[in-house]
Amino acid sequence: VAEQQIRRRTDPDQARKVAFTVAVIALSAKMAKADGMVTRAEIDAFRSRVDIPQKDIERVGEFWDLARQTPEGFTAYARQTVDLFGPRSAILEQLLDLLFTIARADGDVTDQEWAYLSEVAAIFGYDETAFKRLSDIYSGAHPPPHLVLGIAPDASLDEAKAAWKALARTHHPDQLIAAGMPEEFISAATDRLAEINNAYQTLARQIQSRTA
Repeated sequence: VAEQQIRRRTDPDQARKVAFTVAVIALSAKMAKADGMVTRAEIDAFRSRVDIPQKDIERVGEFWDLARQTPEGFTAYARQTVDLFGPRSAILEQLLDLLFTIARADGDVTDQEWAYLSEVAAIFGYDETAFKRLSDIYSGAHPPPHLVLGIAPDASLDEAKAAWKALARTHHPDQLIAAGMPEEFISAATDRLAEINNAYQTLARQIQSRTA
Protein backbone atom coordinates (compact mmCIF):
# COMPACT_ATOMS: atom_id res chain seq x y z
CA VAL A 1 0.00 0.00 0.00
CA ALA A 2 2.74 2.45 0.95
CA GLU A 3 4.58 1.65 -2.29
CA GLN A 4 1.42 2.30 -4.30
CA GLN A 5 0.92 5.62 -2.50
CA ILE A 6 4.45 6.71 -3.40
CA ARG A 7 3.86 5.80 -7.03
CA ARG A 8 0.47 7.55 -7.26
CA ARG A 9 1.89 10.82 -5.98
CA THR A 10 4.40 10.96 -8.80
CA ASP A 11 3.97 12.36 -12.30
CA PRO A 12 4.09 9.62 -14.96
CA ASP A 13 7.26 11.15 -16.40
CA GLN A 14 8.94 10.48 -13.06
CA ALA A 15 7.99 6.80 -12.92
CA ARG A 16 11.58 5.66 -13.44
CA LYS A 17 12.83 7.74 -10.54
CA VAL A 18 10.00 6.53 -8.34
CA ALA A 19 10.75 2.90 -9.19
CA PHE A 20 14.35 3.50 -8.19
CA THR A 21 13.35 5.23 -4.97
CA VAL A 22 11.08 2.33 -4.02
CA ALA A 23 13.86 -0.17 -4.76
CA VAL A 24 16.37 1.82 -2.70
CA ILE A 25 14.05 1.97 0.31
CA ALA A 26 13.27 -1.75 0.09
CA LEU A 27 16.88 -2.85 -0.39
CA SER A 28 18.04 -0.57 2.42
CA ALA A 29 15.41 -1.83 4.85
CA LYS A 30 16.17 -5.44 3.99
CA MET A 31 19.89 -4.70 4.37
CA ALA A 32 19.19 -3.51 7.89
CA LYS A 33 17.20 -6.69 8.55
CA ALA A 34 19.77 -9.06 7.03
CA ASP A 35 21.31 -9.98 10.39
CA GLY A 36 17.91 -10.34 12.04
CA MET A 37 17.72 -7.03 13.89
CA VAL A 38 17.22 -3.45 12.70
CA THR A 39 19.06 -0.89 14.83
CA ARG A 40 18.62 2.84 15.23
CA ALA A 41 22.16 3.31 13.88
CA GLU A 42 21.15 1.58 10.63
CA ILE A 43 18.05 3.75 10.27
CA ASP A 44 20.11 6.88 10.95
CA ALA A 45 22.69 5.75 8.39
CA PHE A 46 19.99 5.49 5.74
CA ARG A 47 18.55 8.90 6.57
CA SER A 48 22.00 10.50 6.59
CA ARG A 49 22.60 9.41 2.99
CA VAL A 50 19.09 9.86 1.56
CA ASP A 51 17.44 13.28 1.71
CA ILE A 52 13.76 12.40 2.08
CA PRO A 53 11.47 15.44 1.63
CA GLN A 54 9.50 16.28 4.76
CA LYS A 55 6.19 15.62 3.02
CA ASP A 56 7.25 12.06 2.12
CA ILE A 57 8.84 10.99 5.41
CA GLU A 58 5.69 9.30 6.73
CA ARG A 59 5.06 7.32 3.53
CA VAL A 60 8.70 6.33 3.25
CA GLY A 61 8.62 5.23 6.89
CA GLU A 62 5.58 3.08 6.24
CA PHE A 63 7.23 1.37 3.30
CA TRP A 64 10.49 0.93 5.23
CA ASP A 65 8.56 -0.76 8.06
CA LEU A 66 6.90 -3.14 5.63
CA ALA A 67 10.14 -3.97 3.85
CA ARG A 68 12.17 -4.54 7.01
CA GLN A 69 9.79 -7.20 8.36
CA THR A 70 11.84 -9.80 6.50
CA PRO A 71 15.13 -9.85 4.58
CA GLU A 72 13.47 -12.02 1.93
CA GLY A 73 12.20 -10.69 -1.37
CA PHE A 74 15.09 -8.33 -2.07
CA THR A 75 16.10 -10.00 -5.34
CA ALA A 76 13.12 -8.58 -7.24
CA TYR A 77 14.06 -5.03 -6.19
CA ALA A 78 17.70 -5.61 -7.11
CA ARG A 79 16.71 -6.87 -10.55
CA GLN A 80 14.38 -3.90 -10.94
CA THR A 81 17.26 -1.47 -10.54
CA VAL A 82 19.31 -3.40 -13.11
CA ASP A 83 16.39 -3.21 -15.54
CA LEU A 84 16.23 0.54 -14.97
CA PHE A 85 19.90 1.43 -15.37
CA GLY A 86 21.80 -1.56 -16.74
CA PRO A 87 24.34 -3.79 -14.97
CA ARG A 88 27.37 -2.25 -13.23
CA SER A 89 26.18 1.29 -13.82
CA ALA A 90 27.40 4.18 -11.65
CA ILE A 91 23.96 4.44 -10.06
CA LEU A 92 24.10 0.81 -8.95
CA GLU A 93 27.52 1.40 -7.42
CA GLN A 94 26.06 4.36 -5.53
CA LEU A 95 23.35 2.07 -4.21
CA LEU A 96 25.91 -0.51 -3.07
CA ASP A 97 27.74 2.29 -1.27
CA LEU A 98 24.53 3.09 0.61
CA LEU A 99 24.00 -0.58 1.51
CA PHE A 100 27.56 -0.86 2.83
CA THR A 101 26.99 2.30 4.90
CA ILE A 102 23.92 0.72 6.50
CA ALA A 103 25.68 -2.62 7.06
CA ARG A 104 28.59 -1.11 8.96
CA ALA A 105 26.51 1.46 10.87
CA ASP A 106 26.21 -0.66 14.02
CA GLY A 107 29.68 -2.17 14.00
CA ASP A 108 31.41 -4.86 11.95
CA VAL A 109 29.65 -6.25 8.90
CA THR A 110 28.25 -9.66 9.89
CA ASP A 111 28.39 -12.84 7.83
CA GLN A 112 24.68 -12.49 7.03
CA GLU A 113 25.21 -8.92 5.88
CA TRP A 114 28.17 -9.93 3.72
CA ALA A 115 26.02 -12.62 2.12
CA TYR A 116 23.27 -10.09 1.39
CA LEU A 117 25.71 -7.57 -0.10
CA SER A 118 27.40 -10.25 -2.19
CA GLU A 119 24.12 -11.48 -3.65
CA VAL A 120 22.88 -7.97 -4.44
CA ALA A 121 26.21 -7.17 -6.10
CA ALA A 122 26.00 -10.35 -8.18
CA ILE A 123 22.53 -9.37 -9.40
CA PHE A 124 23.94 -5.94 -10.24
CA GLY A 125 26.49 -7.65 -12.50
CA TYR A 126 29.63 -7.53 -10.34
CA ASP A 127 31.76 -10.67 -10.29
CA GLU A 128 33.78 -11.73 -7.23
CA THR A 129 36.81 -9.64 -8.20
CA ALA A 130 34.73 -6.51 -8.76
CA PHE A 131 32.83 -7.08 -5.52
CA LYS A 132 36.09 -7.48 -3.63
CA ARG A 133 37.26 -4.11 -4.96
CA LEU A 134 33.97 -2.42 -4.05
CA SER A 135 33.98 -3.98 -0.60
CA ASP A 136 37.50 -2.68 -0.02
CA ILE A 137 36.32 0.80 -0.99
CA TYR A 138 33.00 0.88 0.85
CA SER A 139 33.44 -1.35 3.91
CA GLY A 140 34.71 1.48 6.08
CA ALA A 141 38.47 1.25 5.67
CA HIS A 142 40.56 3.86 3.89
CA PRO A 143 41.37 2.24 0.54
CA PRO A 144 44.54 3.20 -1.30
CA PRO A 145 43.93 5.72 -4.09
CA HIS A 146 44.80 3.28 -6.89
CA LEU A 147 42.00 1.01 -5.68
CA VAL A 148 39.48 3.85 -5.74
CA LEU A 149 40.49 4.59 -9.33
CA GLY A 150 40.51 0.90 -10.28
CA ILE A 151 44.08 0.82 -11.59
CA ALA A 152 47.29 -1.05 -10.76
CA PRO A 153 49.46 0.15 -7.86
CA ASP A 154 52.29 0.94 -10.29
CA ALA A 155 50.10 2.73 -12.87
CA SER A 156 51.55 5.70 -14.71
CA LEU A 157 50.32 9.26 -14.29
CA ASP A 158 48.64 9.07 -17.71
CA GLU A 159 46.80 5.89 -16.67
CA ALA A 160 45.73 7.49 -13.40
CA LYS A 161 44.50 10.60 -15.18
CA ALA A 162 42.52 8.57 -17.71
CA ALA A 163 40.88 6.50 -14.98
CA TRP A 164 40.10 9.61 -12.95
CA LYS A 165 38.48 11.39 -15.89
CA ALA A 166 36.35 8.37 -16.74
CA LEU A 167 35.15 7.88 -13.15
CA ALA A 168 34.58 11.60 -12.57
CA ARG A 169 32.47 11.74 -15.69
CA THR A 170 30.30 8.71 -14.90
CA HIS A 171 29.92 9.57 -11.21
CA HIS A 172 29.27 13.28 -11.65
CA PRO A 173 25.97 14.22 -9.95
CA ASP A 174 24.69 15.95 -13.09
CA GLN A 175 25.34 12.79 -15.11
CA LEU A 176 23.55 10.65 -12.54
CA ILE A 177 20.54 12.98 -12.46
CA ALA A 178 20.38 12.81 -16.25
CA ALA A 179 20.48 9.01 -15.99
CA GLY A 180 17.48 9.01 -13.66
CA MET A 181 18.81 9.21 -10.11
CA PRO A 182 16.40 11.17 -7.88
CA GLU A 183 17.80 14.32 -6.32
CA GLU A 184 17.34 12.81 -2.85
CA PHE A 185 20.42 10.68 -3.51
CA ILE A 186 22.69 13.31 -4.98
CA SER A 187 24.47 14.19 -1.72
CA ALA A 188 25.90 10.67 -1.63
CA ALA A 189 26.95 11.01 -5.26
CA THR A 190 28.71 14.27 -4.45
CA ASP A 191 30.64 12.52 -1.67
CA ARG A 192 31.68 9.77 -4.08
CA LEU A 193 32.92 12.31 -6.64
CA ALA A 194 34.96 14.04 -3.93
CA GLU A 195 36.52 10.68 -3.01
CA ILE A 196 37.45 10.07 -6.65
CA ASN A 197 39.00 13.53 -6.98
CA ASN A 198 40.94 13.14 -3.74
CA ALA A 199 42.21 9.72 -4.81
CA TYR A 200 43.55 11.11 -8.07
CA GLN A 201 45.20 14.10 -6.42
CA THR A 202 46.88 11.86 -3.83
CA LEU A 203 48.01 9.31 -6.38
CA ALA A 204 49.29 11.99 -8.76
CA ARG A 205 51.49 13.38 -5.99
CA GLN A 206 52.76 9.90 -5.17
CA ILE A 207 53.60 9.14 -8.80
CA GLN A 208 55.34 12.45 -9.32
CA SER A 209 57.36 11.92 -6.16
CA ARG A 210 58.26 8.40 -7.25
CA THR A 211 59.39 9.47 -10.71
CA ALA A 212 61.15 12.68 -9.65
